[in-house]
Amino acid sequence: MSNHAFWNEKQVFVTGHTGFKGTWLSLWLSSLGAKVIGYSLHPPTSPNLFDLTNAAAECQSCYGDINDFEQLEQTMKYYQPDIIFHLAAQPLVRKSYQNPIETFKTNVLGTAHVLEAARHTNSVKVIVNVTSDKCYENTIIKKSFQEQDRMGGHDPYSASKGCAELVTESYRRSFFQTKHIPSINLASVRAGNVIGGGDWAEERLVPDLMRSFLERKKLIVRNRNAVRPWQHVLEPLSGYIQLAERLWDDSSFGGGWNFGPSISQEFAVQDVLNMTMQLWGRKIDITYENNEMHPHEAAYLQLDSSKASKLLGWVPKLSTKEAIKWTVEWFRNYESGTVMGPFTVNQIKRYEQIKGV
Repeated sequence: MSNHAFWNEKQVFVTGHTGFKGTWLSLWLSSLGAKVIGYSLHPPTSPNLFDLTNAAAECQSCYGDINDFEQLEQTMKYYQPDIIFHLAAQPLVRKSYQNPIETFKTNVLGTAHVLEAARHTNSVKVIVNVTSDKCYENTIIKKSFQEQDRMGGHDPYSASKGCAELVTESYRRSFFQTKHIPSINLASVRAGNVIGGGDWAEERLVPDLMRSFLERKKLIVRNRNAVRPWQHVLEPLSGYIQLAERLWDDSSFGGGWNFGPSISQEFAVQDVLNMTMQLWGRKIDITYENNEMHPHEAAYLQLDSSKASKLLGWVPKLSTKEAIKWTVEWFRNYESGTVMGPFTVNQIKRYEQIKGV
């Protein structure tokens, strides 16, 4: 599991640290002894995980846009980080249809900004760029994507993440594998549909489901048969952390990596709805819409993480049902008024103590 000795006193720059995934990562790195410098816009929702956990007390927050290259570069050079986790993004498929230019600008050019700023910051040794499972060219064929599969994407979000992968590989080959500058070891990581406590994003199944429980309102579901690689947020984050540790001394760990649930954990939207209602102990009113009324979204998406298993020794620790259980526990504690900072950190500690499935 995570190496406390390795992370102690490391300067770690996290873009998008106020988001759902970024907050979990920042809290985890801080608990390992890292000095976390976050660069992000203000939290995207209200309520939000960053404020509820008082994550600002665990890191140095710098508020800015990754599309402001001058500010980003100045901030990075000032703090001289050892390691960068790039999570800042426009992360929603549906929003990408509404704002395609913003999506491409943030996810593609924003990624180039982060890599270019790092290129001119002499302290940087490792970069982990977080993209998405949706970066792959998704045909109708049911298959689990492997790292060497073709990049693509139908909707603007998926296409932007495929583009971000191409930008990342271009920088790796053009600038970070040469002998003329200090070596930077760069990898890109692709996770599944992450779930967990504190996600209030719009038009995502589990956050919408949690809102329905908390506010006792009707849930609208677009496609009950869509299959996704559901996983708790701590699963891919553990992979990102392990990968950064290996990249520190070994450039062969550069390139693309999948961190998804076990292939046997294949569940459709309807399965997730049923499990969540069972675990919460209450049914909610659900309206199923005709999926043809909505913009295109892939019907089937799964990842093959055998590379991470073989080369990193990374394996998922939680089944899909356990991931949902942990998520329900978080939101039920939030509903009851629990102080969520210690509770969230305790879930991280619990996760570190269990063995993989």
